[in-house]
Amino acid sequence: MNNFNSLKDKLDTEIARFDATSKISFDQIILKVNNENILSFLNFLKTDEFFSFDTLIDITAIDNSELEDNLARFSVVYNLLSTTKNHRLRVFCDCDSNNTIESAVDLWPVANWLEREIFDMFGIIFLNHPDLRRILTDYGFKGFPLRKDFPVSGNTELRYDPDKKRVVYEPISIAEREVIPRVKRETGYSKS
Repeated sequence: MNNFNSLKDKLDTEIARFDATSKISFDQIILKVNNENILSFLNFLKTDEFFSFDTLIDITAIDNSELEDNLARFSVVYNLLSTTKNHRLRVFCDCDSNNTIESAVDLWPVANWLEREIFDMFGIIFLNHPDLRRILTDYGFKGFPLRKDFPVSGNTELRYDPDKKRVVYEPISIAEREVIPRVKRETGYSKS
């Protein structure tokens, strides 16, 4: 735990120049950084000898549209690991008003596919990304499936058409319905 506290103390002294904040939640250090400082902050965490966060474990995103206290629609979350110091860190960054954020591909090449996945699922644009295109959905797919405003049933369905001898896309034919659970009880359940 001493190692954990020394990391938190050192981070608190260094993050002020990046206009970042820190907190501990579930025994993990969580930092929040402004969008304009994210790339320089990630570079600092990777190259500084004390921190040495040399591995990007994952990048994900959060749709904040239903949260009342968050001004940004989307947040991007970086999970970092220092293999030499055995430190883990989670860095949050809110996207700007047009859902853009700088790409981290130059710092960690693995960010290439992770950022493409976020672009495909959320529609967040990573500036200066070398190959930002869809990676999980079809070429003509419309919308971003992990946004909270995306319909649960989707917009289109596909099926194989034996006459055309290919897969065809059609508007969704599933009718909206309300599902009411039915409870089956044994005979004589309510009799005392």
